[in-house]
Amino acid sequence: MTNLSPKITLHQRLKTAFPPSRLAVALLFLMNGYIFGSWAPRIPEFATRLGFDSAQMGLMILIFGIGSVLFMPLSGALCARFGSAIIVKVSALAVVPVLFLISLVQHEIVAVIVLFYFGGFIAAMDVAMNANAVAMEKSLRCAVMSSCHAFWSLGGLLGAGSAGYLLTHIGSVGHGVIVSVVAGLLVAFAWSRILEDKISEASERPKLSLPRQPLPWLIGVLALFSMIPEGAIMDWSSYYLRQDYGASVETASFTFAAFSLTMAMMRFAGDSVRDRFGAVNTLRACTLVAITGLLIAAFAPTPWLAIAGFAVCGIGISNMAPIIFSMAGNVPGVVPSVSLSITTSLGYSGTLVAPSLIGWIAKFHGFALVFACLPLLLLVVLVFSKLARFADHNHGGH
Repeated sequence: MTNLSPKITLHQRLKTAFPPSRLAVALLFLMNGYIFGSWAPRIPEFATRLGFDSAQMGLMILIFGIGSVLFMPLSGALCARFGSAIIVKVSALAVVPVLFLISLVQHEIVAVIVLFYFGGFIAAMDVAMNANAVAMEKSLRCAVMSSCHAFWSLGGLLGAGSAGYLLTHIGSVGHGVIVSVVAGLLVAFAWSRILEDKISEASERPKLSLPRQPLPWLIGVLALFSMIPEGAIMDWSSYYLRQDYGASVETASFTFAAFSLTMAMMRFAGDSVRDRFGAVNTLRACTLVAITGLLIAAFAPTPWLAIAGFAVCGIGISNMAPIIFSMAGNVPGVVPSVSLSITTSLGYSGTLVAPSLIGWIAKFHGFALVFACLPLLLLVVLVFSKLARFADHNHGGH
């Protein structure tokens, strides 16, 4: 009997497996990471322009963090009410010109306002795009969160890697213009392709309240404990090599680069690994690898072995946060965006607040002790790793 069914082309298969809405959310993560990565190399120029010392600049970074922490739960509540698509569009538009605005700041009061605005809207976008990624996972019934976070890491690398050259050759304002144009183009391309997940019936809209059940808060604590080591490595690994090993600036600079590279590579592979082995097994393996990497870095006899330890840690940490975010978006009986706002607020406080505390502890006890103790936090994640079953899309609880 002749098979009369139409032949499926490669293009059709790719469109089914990787629809435009999946590309759109990946581009949003790329844009968010690109803006964030472009900001970090500008901090010294920003401090010099406004005459800030390290303490005053630390206060400005705290203002950024306060804006982030305040806007995250607000974004989650608004996503629950109106859907993540409209919130991610509004917050992305608000973020597009932010580095251009920062390049124009000449006064302390304006600096406070702009950094609060920056921290608030980039965090609001973060919650909304993670909620949209959870909706995408439910739509496709497969993991996409790790690859989305990989695009964020890639954006951060592109932003940080290009900032030094652009700031040197065209200045702060020119860099701000280019970053804003690139960010605007990414948002424009993604705009019409963003997955719509808004609630259609007003009677179905949930109240804007935080859940009383402990599970979303526990998952938020797991996000906090998994992201504190990430923040510690981002802010202090290079300093650790300089201070404890006497490494050169060039050698010390490889620490975060090695960590970022392995983390980005493993995040691109993370969705396939999670779909094959399950979220529970993947989270457990990642946590054990991260613990191993931290211990290598803490007790390494040479700076290059410490760098290798941080690279190993990047492999482990890479998919911990994406899995935990997927867990948060699939808690039974809780609106995904509300649970995600709790998880992102607690998790990102680990990268915003904890590094300053770590610096204070290290002043008296050294960074080696800090990196040796951070695995204790990851052991807590390991103990509760069974909760990662909520991230699997064959789980019947959501």
